[in-house]
Amino acid sequence: MKDSNEFLYPSQWLSKASAGERVACELRMRIISGTVESGSILSENQLASEFSVSRSPVRDALKALASENLIRLERMGARVLDITEKEIQEMYDVRLLIESFVFERLVHMETEELVKDLSKIFEMMKIAIQYKDADEFSKQDLEFHDTIIRSIGHSHIQMIWNNLKPTLESLVLLSMRYRFEEMYEDFERIIENHELYIEAIHKKDRELMVQSLHKNFDDVAKGRVEELWMAQETFTKGVEKEDD
Repeated sequence: MKDSNEFLYPSQWLSKASAGERVACELRMRIISGTVESGSILSENQLASEFSVSRSPVRDALKALASENLIRLERMGARVLDITEKEIQEMYDVRLLIESFVFERLVHMETEELVKDLSKIFEMMKIAIQYKDADEFSKQDLEFHDTIIRSIGHSHIQMIWNNLKPTLESLVLLSMRYRFEEMYEDFERIIENHELYIEAIHKKDRELMVQSLHKNFDDVAKGRVEELWMAQETFTKGVEKEDD
């Protein structure tokens, strides 16, 4: 690939990635940021030349992005699709449903080791804020939530999260870069929120978790935290009845 300084996706996150994954990560960032506009046509040959790879990794990248509904594969290449506010809203709805479901499972589990792991990540997040490192903060933030979701060992919830995570990763990266530049004071709220997450898991306190979900999602869930929490509780009760 060319000089990493030309790219939006953090090069240090790609040390173990395949050539196709590298191309997909960068193209995803460009599409979600609007650097590549909706309606644009992506050519395999042009992308192979730009990224200094063969056409095979480019095809792999385009297939991945098509599965995420970011592009539509066409005979002459791939057309970039418009990412609507509704689609972004729906992604955060799913994320909120996942995290509230996971918390309900954690209420019935031993969480001491999880709290220790989250506390370590939390310290790394604070260091990233201190050094105004948006990319490192984003990495630790994603790892924080990934650790919570992995902890319940639910293969289908993990599958849904893994499918959602690449697009969310780009959204988080772009958001945190903007906040470090324009809204640095907002990180006081973000840190308090993650501290509340840990406390809620440690105490297995539903009220604290709802407070934390409000702090984390009210700006993106448009006041739907209570509605989605209730929907998740209804689903969870249904699952528990089936398990009985």
